[in-house]
Amino acid sequence: MAKKRGKFDRTTIIVLGAFAVLAVITAIAAFSIARDLFKSWTATDIEGIPVEASNGEANNTGPTVPMDQPLQSDGPSPDPWDGKSRVTMLVMGLDYRDWEAGDPPRSDTMLLFTLDPLTNTAGILSIPRDLWVNIPGYDYAKINTAFFLGEVNHLPGGGPGLAVETVEQFLGVPINYYAQIDFSAFVRFIDEINGVKITVEEPMTIAILGSNKKVNLEPGTYTLPGDHALAYARNRKTDGGDFDRAKRTQQVIIGVRDRILDFKMLPTLVVKAPVLFSELSAGVRTNMTLDQLIKLAWLVQQIPSENIKQAVISPDMVQNAFSADGQDILIPIPDEIRLLRDEIFSSAGAVGPAAVSQDDAQLMQAEQARISVQNGTTTEGMASRTAEWLRSLNLNVVDETNADQLYDATTIFIYSGKPYTVRYISSVMGLENPRVYNRYDPNAQYDIAVVVGADWANSNNMP
Repeated sequence: MAKKRGKFDRTTIIVLGAFAVLAVITAIAAFSIARDLFKSWTATDIEGIPVEASNGEANNTGPTVPMDQPLQSDGPSPDPWDGKSRVTMLVMGLDYRDWEAGDPPRSDTMLLFTLDPLTNTAGILSIPRDLWVNIPGYDYAKINTAFFLGEVNHLPGGGPGLAVETVEQFLGVPINYYAQIDFSAFVRFIDEINGVKITVEEPMTIAILGSNKKVNLEPGTYTLPGDHALAYARNRKTDGGDFDRAKRTQQVIIGVRDRILDFKMLPTLVVKAPVLFSELSAGVRTNMTLDQLIKLAWLVQQIPSENIKQAVISPDMVQNAFSADGQDILIPIPDEIRLLRDEIFSSAGAVGPAAVSQDDAQLMQAEQARISVQNGTTTEGMASRTAEWLRSLNLNVVDETNADQLYDATTIFIYSGKPYTVRYISSVMGLENPRVYNRYDPNAQYDIAVVVGADWANSNNMP
């Protein structure tokens, strides 16, 4: 008699949600590869990938989803994506204590996934739920409250819309899409792909959900079945607590991706594709269209593992504190988080002084950032001189004016995420410790404002 699975608890669903959508993306990539290899699948049927009949016509088993329509229509409107420029997605797992109480949920897990087709790189950034940030229109609160406020106040785009806007403002990068996860089938999915390979770095005891069973894991490499992989990802009983759990969640994401894209798994995936795709797609809400999802999947599967950067906002980037009402909160250290963001969103590394290479110039030009140069000094004509010099370096300066105040140090304000351009400007201007601030505003007339200060007026490298 088959063993009955225990009911998934809140933490189970949250951890499942953290990495599910990325597995969906890579699964679609694998299915697409398999379709071309075996000529027997089509990827336009959301209920499952239908088998072609012998006469070459598809034997459809469910409703067809329009390729150009969002898979969820009640979320925030997506930014356009041409399939060639950088794309960023906010992945959210929800707090099921709120669901169980009948209240709008909070986001308990946030992962920011970014992919740059130009450099064939990708990144995953885990955002702690207790970060104390400004939520647009609602003052400061924990970042996981944004989803709740968007839902309970019926804002345009709902919870996903306000969550996306909050993360955009906090990190200073535009987010094209979101994915909200709400399902409990991922354990079976890992079992169907015959487990996920994980390297355990420290001894730990994991509790298998739905039973009283505990398993001791010593350092080494294991192929974990679904329930073990989930228990490993959700384990908090290490020195790093939630920060370590975030790292393990990312480790499982990459492990699932590698497992799916292993060529030897493709025949198995072909056979099981209808069931797997049906179960996974049923639990994903996103404002991507199916066409965009498949396009993204193809890009993901072409990126080598060494080109996927993984990062967690760690304890040394925050300060532990209490809010006025006694909540445990994490106060961000902006400079530290900015450096981490730049590492994830720029394949060349953090913004800072560096020798300018041909690749740097090409990446800058590809971004086509609109730049405003502003004079923050008492030296007349400094903005126009600097603007002309930057134009000679192929930077897209669209505005030159006086700043609203005097500045001792040259300062860069970012209104839209253009990391390569910021890096390039910092390099060519020789800014050793650039002051960079995020003022995310999708309606701004320019992407970057360079306010030249007294330091630049007194000493610069313009001819």
